[in-house]
Amino acid sequence: MKKMVLAPDKFKGSLTGLEFCEAVETGLRKVYTELEIIKSPLADGGDGTIEVVRYYLNADTVEVTVNDPLFRPIQASYLYSPSSGTAYIEMAEASGLKVLQDYERNCMQTTTLGTGQLIADAIDKGAKEIILGIGGSATNDAGMGMATALGFQFLDEHGNTLSPVGANLIHVASIQTSEVIPALKDVLFKVACDVTNPFYGPTGAAHVYARQKGATNTDIVELDKGLKSFAWVLKEHFELDVQKIPGAGAAGGLGAAACVFLNAELVSGIELVKDLADFDSKVKGADWIITGEGKLDDQTLSGKAIQGVLDSANKFGIPVAAFCGSIEISESSAEKLGLAYWVSVSRDMPNLEEAFKHSYTNVVKAAADFAEKQLK
Repeated sequence: MKKMVLAPDKFKGSLTGLEFCEAVETGLRKVYTELEIIKSPLADGGDGTIEVVRYYLNADTVEVTVNDPLFRPIQASYLYSPSSGTAYIEMAEASGLKVLQDYERNCMQTTTLGTGQLIADAIDKGAKEIILGIGGSATNDAGMGMATALGFQFLDEHGNTLSPVGANLIHVASIQTSEVIPALKDVLFKVACDVTNPFYGPTGAAHVYARQKGATNTDIVELDKGLKSFAWVLKEHFELDVQKIPGAGAAGGLGAAACVFLNAELVSGIELVKDLADFDSKVKGADWIITGEGKLDDQTLSGKAIQGVLDSANKFGIPVAAFCGSIEISESSAEKLGLAYWVSVSRDMPNLEEAFKHSYTNVVKAAADFAEKQLK
């Protein structure tokens, strides 16, 4: 009996990973009924990862009132599995651009306080492992807000407590740790981080990401100076040079803050999800892995779900088929990527709207075609 592992990312705007799996199974079984099919939807740590994590963690949704990026009360949620003591928190739920109107974007004055409040709540519930997704942030406070919620205090040269916002990075002279939540040191933190930007400088947090968070040219210069100054304070206090950490500049410097204040490990998003799914164990002995995502393009080559699937498949010599909404790479690039079979499921559709509308049946048809060609 052939063993098939179905391991897609979502088709943004049309199919979830699980819906893709159902469609592929339907198509395969039209041709072959005797198949062992394992469904293992994946995500790369970005938008929608929370649904995939819920599938593997068997977790409850916890709702908490926290501060939004502008210190206003907001309802935010995270996932928690009491049986495993694992929580999954997406910072965007509390501190993301998605909770602000476009005109409210201003990363000189936004904070990650709400993200820290979600972490504190999870610790209070008994979490022993916290996975943190840090995409989509509205902040450039270098994680000061998050750390403040956990008991760290940031003081200016006169010993006054500073509000944890980007504009105050430049004023931090010392850090107090006497009020830090004692249980923090007993929690293992993993952070989904797929960027390698340094903390400050031309490719750092402010220069690369602050403009989309509402910063002006002047703000960007000030924020970068603040990050550089803050890095010096962190080095003095914690003996850690955050500028040397790849990814320290992620999420307005939250990458660095996670390493310093949470003793976290920065991990590729897809690798983190694969670990949760116990993916490598599942694929052993498979005849094929079928993956897919909305678009197969040059970005697929870096940190995306399909690349993660191929990395695992290569370890065990398993061929990989990709069913994608659209394919924007050449045949030679697809082969170089390591794909044994690839197809655009919407190639016969007249336009994108029709492709979205018929994506489920298109995937069923693509799976049946694949089975006829490759499994007989």
